[in-house]
Amino acid sequence: MKKIIFAMLLALPMTMFAQKIGHVDVDAIAQGMTEYTALQTEIQNLQKQFQDELQRKQNDIQAKADAYEKEKETLSETLRTYREQDIQKAMQEYQQFGETSEQELQKVYQTKMTDIQEKIMKAVQEVGAAGGFTYVLPAGAIAYIGAGASDITDQVKAKLGAK
Repeated sequence: MKKIIFAMLLALPMTMFAQKIGHVDVDAIAQGMTEYTALQTEIQNLQKQFQDELQRKQNDIQAKADAYEKEKETLSETLRTYREQDIQKAMQEYQQFGETSEQELQKVYQTKMTDIQEKIMKAVQEVGAAGGFTYVLPAGAIAYIGAGASDITDQVKAKLGAK
C-alpha cells in the first residue's frame, strides 16, 4: 500500500508538468474584430443622435425661459404659472431623455458585446482543444506568465478573421 501511495506521489508532479497552459488577450482579439468596430461606430452614431436631441431640447428650454423672462412682468398670474410649469416640464423631459438614452446606449453595447464575447470564447475553446491545452486563461487576469505558457491570441484572431 505504501508503494502505491509513493508511486502516486511521484507521478503527480509529472502530470502537473505535462499540462499545456495557454493565455489569450481577449481585448486585443475583440478590438481586431469587424463586429467590434461596427459596434463602436453604432455607439458613436447613437451618441451623436442623442446628443443632438438633447441639444435641441436644451435650446428649446432656453428659448422658453428667455421668452418667459421678457414677458414675465406683463403676464397674468395664470399665464405666468402655466409658463413656469411648461419650462419645468421641459426640463424634466430633458433629464428623462438623458437617462433613457444612456440606458439604451448601455443596453445596445452590452447586448452586442455579449455576442462578441461568446464568439471569442467559442474560438478560444476550439483553438485550445485543437492545440491540446489543459487551460487557456485570459492574459489580463494572470499575475505572471512564465516561459512554459503559450500565447494563442494570434491563433484565435486567425480563427475569427480578426486583425
